[in-house]
Amino acid sequence: VNISYPGSPPLTLRPRFSMSDHTAKPPFNPVNVIIFAGFPIAAMVLVPLWGMYRGYDGFQWLWALAFLYLNGLSITGGYHRLWAHKAYRASPALKWFFAFWGAGALQNSILVWASDHRRHHRHVDDDNLDPYSASRGLWFSHMGWMLRRYRTNEEDFTNARDLERDPVVLWQHRHYVALTTFMNLGLPLLLGIWHGDIIGTLLLVGLLRLVVNHHVTFFINSLAHYWGSRPYTESNSARDNGFLAFLTYGEGYHNYHHIFQADYRNGIRWWQWDPTKWMIALCERVGLANDLNRVPDFKIQRAILDTQFERARSSMEEAECSATLRANLEREYQLFTEAINQWKVLQAERYERKKTELGEALEERREKLGGALEKKKLRLQAKWESAALRTKLKELEYGLKMQRKRLGLLMQQVQLQAQAAAA
Repeated sequence: VNISYPGSPPLTLRPRFSMSDHTAKPPFNPVNVIIFAGFPIAAMVLVPLWGMYRGYDGFQWLWALAFLYLNGLSITGGYHRLWAHKAYRASPALKWFFAFWGAGALQNSILVWASDHRRHHRHVDDDNLDPYSASRGLWFSHMGWMLRRYRTNEEDFTNARDLERDPVVLWQHRHYVALTTFMNLGLPLLLGIWHGDIIGTLLLVGLLRLVVNHHVTFFINSLAHYWGSRPYTESNSARDNGFLAFLTYGEGYHNYHHIFQADYRNGIRWWQWDPTKWMIALCERVGLANDLNRVPDFKIQRAILDTQFERARSSMEEAECSATLRANLEREYQLFTEAINQWKVLQAERYERKKTELGEALEERREKLGGALEKKKLRLQAKWESAALRTKLKELEYGLKMQRKRLGLLMQQVQLQAQAAAA
């Protein structure tokens, strides 16, 4: 989200200061200070004043909400899941839509945003390499990192060569300043002229909407690394938080996202609030998106169990549990390891079968129509074998779910033993 305004040399900032130097902070970035400190102050003063003087109507509030969601979903569905993580493929029409409305969010160009975000994932919680490391504090990860000229804010697109080959990304990057000005000032101005209240529409649809959109996005970098649960991994500070997911268009399931960043979903359960996921799925249905990446359920169960085993071992060491409980835990871990090995074997078998099926399909095209009955028998046999393989994989997934329940019961026994020892 580093605002440096690509394509406009006077506004492009090249920091010369180390982020690790905590005693001598680099100087402020004046452009970013105006945007991220000045705009919120202006909104807090001007929006209520105009509301008391003239008031706002439903037209303006509805358009402000529409702009908010169009900007937000273009960041989460476009900048984030499409370009930063390649979680799916989009048609040119959808890319242009995201490029325009994403520019309206005033969070920099796709190229800069996605490059920064890839560095964040690669070096998460590293004070010297993560642009918005949560370990440097809530304020810093929320917006403090943008207010000063830190070295890690310097543009470096070596991790985004694929994006530099995307014509939509390059066009938006070159024309970003003009594009974001039009989306944030020009469009609200046109709406205000049409509606007959230019100032009110500019304040609500332009200013207030922009400030809200900024801080909703910043919650993902800050609060989503401090508040919530870590069911999938404890190797980083990212958390899952349903309330933040509601505010951030589904991005609040951040612990899942940090371990499975290429999944087009953040909320993987049907009931988890993730409008970005639903938007991408809808785009697939109407032909605007394809190749949606979905992490297999077995891998998800494996990540959950890995984390639970780590916690169980730590809890047993602290509680000085009996040898019986320790033996039960090790037996469960052995079963877990065996299930993973079986899954790897089945996946390899599945891969080989896909290669064979592809080869047979190509061979069929070369042959004539003779032997149609024999070919049909072979296809039916291949379908049966493929179905049997899928059944085995489903059985393994179910086995891991049952193991999660047994591990939960084991942890209850550990807690009871710890309570008895304390009493």
